[in-house]
Amino acid sequence: MKLSRLALLACALLAATALAGCSSDMNANTGGGANAAASPAATPTPAAQVLTQTERPQKIKDQMAQRGAEDEAAPALKFAEPRDGATLTGSTVKVRLTLAGDLKGYKPHKDPATGMGNHIHIILDNQPYEAYYNLDTPFELRNVSEGQHTLRVFASRPWHESYKNEGSFQMITFMVKGGGDASKPTTTGTGEKMADNKSAPANANASATPAATPESKDVQPSTGGSVDRAKPLLTYSRPKGEYKGDDASAIMIDFWLTGAKLQGDGGEYRVRYSVDGGETKYIDKWEPIWLAGWTAGTHKVKLELVDKSGNPVDNGGYNTTTREITVVK
Repeated sequence: MKLSRLALLACALLAATALAGCSSDMNANTGGGANAAASPAATPTPAAQVLTQTERPQKIKDQMAQRGAEDEAAPALKFAEPRDGATLTGSTVKVRLTLAGDLKGYKPHKDPATGMGNHIHIILDNQPYEAYYNLDTPFELRNVSEGQHTLRVFASRPWHESYKNEGSFQMITFMVKGGGDASKPTTTGTGEKMADNKSAPANANASATPAATPESKDVQPSTGGSVDRAKPLLTYSRPKGEYKGDDASAIMIDFWLTGAKLQGDGGEYRVRYSVDGGETKYIDKWEPIWLAGWTAGTHKVKLELVDKSGNPVDNGGYNTTTREITVVK
């Protein structure tokens, strides 16, 4: 009787051991159980960006209504300094503009509360523009490198849409002798970078006296050369910089066009654009468009002027321009 009980006990122990081994093997093969390592969560696939053209945002329509006749102004700019074709000595270039025309109340200024207001877009060579709000003081460029430079200006609304009347856009070229240190960037009077001079010829350092100027932001190195005024010229304006909140829901493409008429306006040219190297599309009327559907992150926007056959129209490299923007959501 004792032997029988011992045998039963031994069988029970053998069965328990076998079950434990089987459980251990199952856990090892399937990854289940309390002792198994947790599988890493799958990384979600980023949403694909699908951009669609949309109407002017309602908040801009509201601003236009509040501005009244001012939005229909025809501001006319002229360079007081520097003069077209001037040769300047030293690395500091002061830009002074005069404003005339059918203004209907238009005046560059910055609202202290919103940081917005009418302003002038200033473009040195083919850099992204800088906003110039106070025409009572010069916009000062410091450490400008030796050589020839192109300066373009045009009037803008608070949301950076350009006025497209005759006289709003002005362009000059000037020479700098004894310019700034080519290893350092061109800056505004407050020391903020306006242009990168790494590709410019080396030269002796020159001093620059700071002056009160509007705020400005860093810009990327220029890719532009000499402009032929007899040829069509596309001046890239927007988009630029960082977009967040409501400003990122619909982003404006805007530009200035000189010496050319688009197909939708009775001409033979087109403006071709693409985002992040994707599908190319066309703008056939000289007016801003808004694109919706942007995803968060960095994007590259390319604008180029093409003829009726779709061939790029070259003018010193200025008619094909790519800018990098950042969308924050």
